[in-house]
Amino acid sequence: FKLNDGTYKDLCQYISFVYFCSCSSINHDYFKYNPMTEVSNWMAQIAKTHPDVVTIVEYGKTYEKRTISLLKIGVKSEAKKKAIWMDCGIHAREWIAPAFCQYFVKEILQAYKTDPKMQQMMTNMDFYVTPVLNIDGYIHSWTTDRLWRKNMSPGPYNCSCNGTDLNRNFDANWGTIGVSTDCCSNIYCGTQPVSEPEAQAVTYFVGSRIEDFLCFLTIHSYGQLLLLPYGHPNFTASNYDELMEVGNGAAEAIRKVHGMRYTVGTCPDVLYPNSGSSRDWARLKGIPFAYTFELRDNGTFGFKLPENQIQPTCEEAYSGALHIITYAHDKTFNSAVATVAAALWTVLSAAAVTGNNLM
Repeated sequence: FKLNDGTYKDLCQYISFVYFCSCSSINHDYFKYNPMTEVSNWMAQIAKTHPDVVTIVEYGKTYEKRTISLLKIGVKSEAKKKAIWMDCGIHAREWIAPAFCQYFVKEILQAYKTDPKMQQMMTNMDFYVTPVLNIDGYIHSWTTDRLWRKNMSPGPYNCSCNGTDLNRNFDANWGTIGVSTDCCSNIYCGTQPVSEPEAQAVTYFVGSRIEDFLCFLTIHSYGQLLLLPYGHPNFTASNYDELMEVGNGAAEAIRKVHGMRYTVGTCPDVLYPNSGSSRDWARLKGIPFAYTFELRDNGTFGFKLPENQIQPTCEEAYSGALHIITYAHDKTFNSAVATVAAALWTVLSAAAVTGNNLM
């Protein structure tokens, strides 16, 4: 039996596909809640399986000195690239959020193999995905208190309670509204802006390359909401109308998957005022598209969303996130192509006029 070049190529592609599927699905269950050890093992497996497009980046330490890592996903290049940020698990008890980050990574890697659009986006941009940001709190929610929200740093002097709400600790109208100075409160904002090592890690990593980021997505639960800046009612994002338009498009993409309806708006309009969120910080720093996803459900199960809802939740949220990411990509790179084309046309027109004048 002799293989011709075409058959050999098809066979190699099939073997690669089977190998990819086995590595990305058999060794990890995306539709159950995974403890931190399994998430860490999965990250290492993903990086090992896809060395051409995936790198693990360590970018900080938690209060309990655990390493905060992300997956950098994109076609490797020496050139500077635009970027997408996604973090999950900033609030410990919101287990569906880390489950979504794991699913999101799986889906974009699968799409990259066959989808020209994803190939284009991963060539032009890098995805920075942190599956669990609040590692200490996440572990505590598995071992001690299922509904723990905050990180595990000790309270200030004369306080017997631990933990700061990391999503009230960023330098974005910090401490002004929707927070508590009671260190035992679930929305305790800390002693000062960015007092917490987890918030410091994000602030430094993103802030040191802020001009690269087109989009900042932070994943939470619950409520089925797409929240845009700002949490403070006295401030409005300069691109509010566009954020609403893109958000509504994402909500429609979500609805088309399983019929679930997500509400789009600012926190004061659709939830409650707050300050010090990572989303607001990202927009204040100049990242144009910053959103908080509040995943399923509307309160029936709340933070204890059953595992049988992980798959549909992730499928619909993926469509919503991809809508936002694709919009941010196309706006940047289609505009760049149009600008180059216009410049080239101007040069050619000028050359033509000069030529006519010389004739």
